[in-house]
Amino acid sequence: MSAFTWPPEPSPLGTTDQILAAVLVPLFLTPQTREPHVVLTRRRADLRRHAGEISFPGGRQDADDASLADTALREAEEEIGLDRARVSMLGELPPTSTFATNYVIHPYVGAIPAGLAWQLSASEVDAVLELPLAVLRSSRTRTRLERRGISFETDAYLVDENLIWGATARILEHLLERLDEGAPGDTGALELRTLPAPG
Repeated sequence: MSAFTWPPEPSPLGTTDQILAAVLVPLFLTPQTREPHVVLTRRRADLRRHAGEISFPGGRQDADDASLADTALREAEEEIGLDRARVSMLGELPPTSTFATNYVIHPYVGAIPAGLAWQLSASEVDAVLELPLAVLRSSRTRTRLERRGISFETDAYLVDENLIWGATARILEHLLERLDEGAPGDTGALELRTLPAPG
């Protein structure tokens, strides 16, 4: 039984003053070990907003996007060169709001083939990270950060030097919870390749 369904259940709407955005949460299985991995990006250090932070590919909904799922696919194409034809959409995680920028982010989970060659957007993305879900599960921590002169403690994931926090960490937490609910251990993720593409 899959941990996700496509099309997803209708999402609760945010308040009218929130900005709609979407991200793609790409998952793949390694060919030999079939170990599930998730794909994230590290933003360029010279960006005006969220410089150097780790996130899922995504962004604000454009007027030309047919849906928020289309926003997620378009942004993944633009940021890391992920051809939408290589993505089998599995479902949607709970919407996640940002506190400082007033976005409501709709995360869409998609299965992709392993071994894709990434084409990074030179203006936005510094690196693509392919992280094992098992490592992320064991890397959850609490950390103290300082942003805009305010010091605070927050939940985060720390893999090597890569710190994942904020909305991305909350989305990742929802992903791990959904996979755990769908089947014991990583079974839900191990079924990704057998799931049909959206019709």
